[in-house]
Amino acid sequence: MVGARSTKRALSPTRPISPPPLKRKVESSMTKKTVSSFFTPTSQKQPEQITWRIVNNSLVIGKYVKDPGHKQPLEKPRIAAFDFDSTLVSTASGNTFPRNASDWKWWHASVPSRLKELDADGYKVVIVSNQKKISLQKEVKGGRSDSKSLTNFKERVAAVMKQLDIPLCVYAATQDDEYRKPRPGMWKEFLDDYDFDVSGVDLSESVFVGDAAGRPRDHSQVDRGFAANIGVPFKTPEEFFLNAAPEPLVEPFNPHLYLQSDPADKVDAEFSHQSPLELIILCGSPGAGKSTFYWDYLEPLGYERVNQDILKTRPKCIKVAKEHLAAKKSVVVDPETRSHWVEVAKEYQVPIRCVYFSASPDLCRHNNAVRAANQDLNPESRSLLPGVAFGDFLRRFKAPSLSEGFDDIVRVDFRFRGNPDAKRIWSQYWI
Repeated sequence: MVGARSTKRALSPTRPISPPPLKRKVESSMTKKTVSSFFTPTSQKQPEQITWRIVNNSLVIGKYVKDPGHKQPLEKPRIAAFDFDSTLVSTASGNTFPRNASDWKWWHASVPSRLKELDADGYKVVIVSNQKKISLQKEVKGGRSDSKSLTNFKERVAAVMKQLDIPLCVYAATQDDEYRKPRPGMWKEFLDDYDFDVSGVDLSESVFVGDAAGRPRDHSQVDRGFAANIGVPFKTPEEFFLNAAPEPLVEPFNPHLYLQSDPADKVDAEFSHQSPLELIILCGSPGAGKSTFYWDYLEPLGYERVNQDILKTRPKCIKVAKEHLAAKKSVVVDPETRSHWVEVAKEYQVPIRCVYFSASPDLCRHNNAVRAANQDLNPESRSLLPGVAFGDFLRRFKAPSLSEGFDDIVRVDFRFRGNPDAKRIWSQYWI
């Protein structure tokens, strides 16, 4: 073939060459233990040391099993319960929240030895933690998988469990529901898991330790409230691990202060018609008790209620209210803007009275949480209002004055009334 060259490889190399690469050994993941486990009957297999489950797409539960054959004592157990972040562990980075699964260290060097002592002394050790930053919703192709936030949490907790190497369980609330501290839902789930709701718990010898204690530097008092709800003594991490003296507290919200103690203390003894036809304005924050007041005191007196939550717009409310007044029926409204209703009263030449509900923001948030979680205390099936609803109200609110055109202002200071079961539920800590 014209122009073609024949190229031959040299018989021996004229430059150094590297030796042929070694063939990489592929390590098999199949160990003798794995093979043995595969052929072992299910009834004879040892359970996994760490197991996880999720309840109601909300509560994350993890268990570390040290001795599967260990039996709980027959007598009432003692429980040592702990918050997790800023109580047992802190971030190694110094961040408020961990950067990743490995960003943790013991809150104090004494923590692991103290927990092991508790286990040796017969205490059941449990972690009870609010973890609202965990997302449980992650869709993947073909199903659902753990989110990154849940994976990081599991890995942090698993590392703690393995270092402690004692029987340990963790309950983590990821939603603002009945499981979130200070509400006792996680405690109830824990008691049910171990049948302690049957055997009972030695509450006086148990303890709950947490950093949200209501001190000036604390973000809240939910840990102290949780301990009060479940009926066990409370300590801060400094008190429990470092034997520090108790610190002063910010004046906390105490629901017991709002329980009606005197059955004769009733607003209906004071409230009555001042005129055969009148317009009543209910003035106060969401959760201040306006609806309860209407049903307890005004509806029995024949007042018609005009509710913007139902009618949606102010024009519709004004239209319906005028129809009631034209029919010689007294009206109760819960308005956003009071001046419009003063004008309605002038148009129909009827007295306008204001009932002012003085409930504090904490009390209103408490009522909001209680009614959303307890249908028996929520006859109107109100859903949980977001925290921003209370902040928006405070920014816009101005206390009522007679100068606005009111004929009378009645102040109502909230007191909870109810049967013993209702009082027991309402007087727990919910926020």
